[in-house]
Amino acid sequence: MMWATLPQILTEVRILDVIEIAILYYVFYRLILLIRHTRAVQLIKGLVLLLAATVVSDTLRLTTLHWLLSRAISALFIAIPLLFWPELRRGLEHLGRAKFFGKGFILQTTNDQTPLAMALAQAAGVLSKSSTGALIIIERESALSEYAETGVPIDAIATPALLANIFVPNTPLHDGAVIVRQGRLAAAGCYLPLSSNPDIAQELGTRHRAAIGLTEETDAVALVVSEETGSISLAEGGRLARHLDLLTLQARLEAALGGGA
Repeated sequence: MMWATLPQILTEVRILDVIEIAILYYVFYRLILLIRHTRAVQLIKGLVLLLAATVVSDTLRLTTLHWLLSRAISALFIAIPLLFWPELRRGLEHLGRAKFFGKGFILQTTNDQTPLAMALAQAAGVLSKSSTGALIIIERESALSEYAETGVPIDAIATPALLANIFVPNTPLHDGAVIVRQGRLAAAGCYLPLSSNPDIAQELGTRHRAAIGLTEETDAVALVVSEETGSISLAEGGRLARHLDLLTLQARLEAALGGGA
């Protein structure tokens, strides 16, 4: 009976239905990628357990417990936008950065970012040799003005010497992040959000957590030099590549900033 109606079902499927299914599949896939490794996963698990407990209490006719759980779920649905605000904000930013037509709006003024990549790699090499802690943020499409405003405006060319001098210990601007915009230092001593990802290695300090946190929320690239070991790391898209040598670092920076395009 089912096989007899299968050809009929297939003939009734429209191309628009296939497109709609593909769109829904892509949306759910992107949502999963967006919330994985964030506290939203734990919140969703809690909601699922709460819903399961509500169904079980109703089945077993536990009236009082079911009433309490039902009210709790009603309150949670109202609070969900607040609980998931960081993820919602990140999703809207990803949507705003989507390149549906062409390459989208690019803040960089030039496609050749090799000089900038070289300058950043050279600065990282100098800082790494002296085990000087550093956090350098390279702005791409997501504007970082709100973070730059927490620091001191500079507006200077991003040279290795200037970057190395900024992070000299016990100087006014060393304990914070430098934001690079269009090949120039926009600000130094900036404060960044820390990642809430519970899977981050325990040995990673504040600089690394700030690098991951900012790249989780924006499309920026974060260069980190460890104060303890002098090792160089690069964060992009919420992921941290650690213990990079200078050649690998420069190649990754050129790829991230469009130098290889």
